[in-house]
Amino acid sequence: MRTILLLILFCASTTVFAQSEDEKQLKAIYDLALTEGQGYDWLNHLSNQIGGRLSGSVQAQLAVDYTKAQLDSLGLDRVWLQPVMVPKWVRGTPEFAFIETKPGLTTNVPICALGGSVATPDGGIKANIVEVKGIEDLEKLGREKIEGKIVFYNRPMEPTLISTFESYSGCVDQRYAGAAEAGKFGAAGVIVRSMNLRLDDYPHTGSMSYGDVPVANRIPAAAISTNGAELLSATLRLNPDIKFYFKQNCKQFDDVQSYNVIGEIRGTTYPNEIMIVGGHLDSWDLGDGSHDDGAGCVQSMEVLRLLKQTGYKPERTLRVVLFMNEENGLRGGNKYAEVARSKNEKHVFALESDSGGFTPRGFSFNCSDENLAHIQQWKGLFEPYLIHMFVKGYSGADIRPLMDQDLVLAGLRPDSQRYFDHHHAENDTFEHVNKRELQLGAATMASLVYLIDKYGTIPNTKIKG
Repeated sequence: MRTILLLILFCASTTVFAQSEDEKQLKAIYDLALTEGQGYDWLNHLSNQIGGRLSGSVQAQLAVDYTKAQLDSLGLDRVWLQPVMVPKWVRGTPEFAFIETKPGLTTNVPICALGGSVATPDGGIKANIVEVKGIEDLEKLGREKIEGKIVFYNRPMEPTLISTFESYSGCVDQRYAGAAEAGKFGAAGVIVRSMNLRLDDYPHTGSMSYGDVPVANRIPAAAISTNGAELLSATLRLNPDIKFYFKQNCKQFDDVQSYNVIGEIRGTTYPNEIMIVGGHLDSWDLGDGSHDDGAGCVQSMEVLRLLKQTGYKPERTLRVVLFMNEENGLRGGNKYAEVARSKNEKHVFALESDSGGFTPRGFSFNCSDENLAHIQQWKGLFEPYLIHMFVKGYSGADIRPLMDQDLVLAGLRPDSQRYFDHHHAENDTFEHVNKRELQLGAATMASLVYLIDKYGTIPNTKIKG
């Protein structure tokens, strides 16, 4: 009995000590991030000295060069560039559009070409409008009511959903596949309501696909601002015979070479077990890509810097990966996973930040129930920093190709209520990122990486679904 009691007391004291050490390490990470953080300065350069970093652009290459140089300066064990071929789509001269209520009586509205769209004819397109709430409405209307007209997709994001990403996923199909589907019914072009919960004058771009539609049969697609969509819809109700004009000059070129930027600290005990943290270095071209996803990139760079500066020596190999071409192709994420498979690399954890630089709330995990329960044991360590969300859910587009390995995938989850005010729009700019919120996100990521590295994951528990 005495032996059992002593064993219990020993285990309890060991647990308290371990907890105390973890609390100290997390505090050191947060303190350093909030007093000597570099992420905000890195983001300032990416945003204000380089700007929008669309794949295949000069700005994207400048971002590759800059981030590699910064990682080199951190004294990591290894920094390198991973070549990847990426698409090159160019917007061209600014788009122009108006609503014509009578011949010669027009009202200009803000639009932007969707990423990957073809151009309009040189003189633009002017045609009658047919408004729909989604792709499913096309079949109901039929070719007779659509042929030769511009299809106006006007399904707004659902405002009652607290998760704005859930609201986004509920209507983004009209942006991605709207042109391909409307083209089957003979539409002349498509105008899509911007993916934005706020009413404003910023059109939001984003990727779209024609699927297997032949080039000659592809129709131009553009996004209209939410205020513009409201005006167009109201005008249509008053006069269904109005016409809409738009002109855009975008062009798709041949693929060009770009790079993923990678840096690592080699593990001291299990160097062949790899943990990665990352974001995507490319962005759309309208703003400077500060929230999407410059924030995620600099936070991921900060993770390695913070752990190194606090003196922590990781047991496993830690990598930061700045992926190229998430926005319009996912080539970087796919290439990283392809190379990892070819080298038989063993990844045990991957964390992505691609939800903006807002106040962190926690993480969503794509992992087994056993691993989620394992991670949820650490919730108490995060409570002093107001981090409370440890749930199953989506991780990230660039790390998803690693799913065939036995690992835990995670995504940083900041407060998302303002994210879609800026997403893929001209106002995704540096002044809309709060330094303290950005650095809190970096510290939160570094803390989770530290705990995963120290305590590991539960192996041989595959992700379900």
